[in-house]
Amino acid sequence: MAHHFETSDWIPFPVELVFAFFANPSNLPHLMPAELQCRIEDVRLQPPPPRPVAADPARRFRSVAAGPGSEILISFYPIKWLPQRVSWTARIVEFAWNSHFIDEQVRGPFAKFRHRHGIVAETREGVEGTRVTDAIDCALPGGVLGDFAAGAVLKQLAKSFEYRKKRLPEILSVAARQAAQRA
Repeated sequence: MAHHFETSDWIPFPVELVFAFFANPSNLPHLMPAELQCRIEDVRLQPPPPRPVAADPARRFRSVAAGPGSEILISFYPIKWLPQRVSWTARIVEFAWNSHFIDEQVRGPFAKFRHRHGIVAETREGVEGTRVTDAIDCALPGGVLGDFAAGAVLKQLAKSFEYRKKRLPEILSVAARQAAQRA
C-alpha cells in the first residue's frame, strides 16, 4: 500500500542559501536525529545544471550540489534498540536550482520511496525567507506486515522532520555567517 507524508516549514534565510545547503549531500547527517547515527558511506556526484547567478554577490553561495544521476549511500540505525545499520542508496532524478529536487530510493528498506524537496523563496510579514516543503510517497515491503508497520515508520519520519525543523535555523545561521566571511 502506498503512503504519503508531507511537511512544510518557513525559515528566515534566503532561498539561495537554503537550496545550496540541501543540495549538498554532506549536510544530510546534520539534519538527522543523533540516535540514528546517520553517516554517508559513498557519494557519486553528477553535476547539476548551471547555477543561476544571484544579482546580490552576498547570495552567491558556493557549495557542492548533487545533480541528476547523483547517488548517495547512507547508513543509519532506524530503531534505537536494534543493533543493525540499514543501508540506503538514493538517486537524484530531478533538480531545478532554488526550486526543488527529487530523490528516489535505488536500494534500501522501502519497496518504493520518492522524496520531493521543495525549496522556494517566500516573504512573510515583510521578512524574506524560504518555504521548505517535503513530500514523500513511499511503500513498505512485506504486504500486510509492511502495511502494519507503516504507522510506526511514518511516525519516525515525522519525528525526524520535527528534529530538522529545530536544527535547521541553528545550522543555517552558522552557514550564513561563514558565507558572509567568504564574500
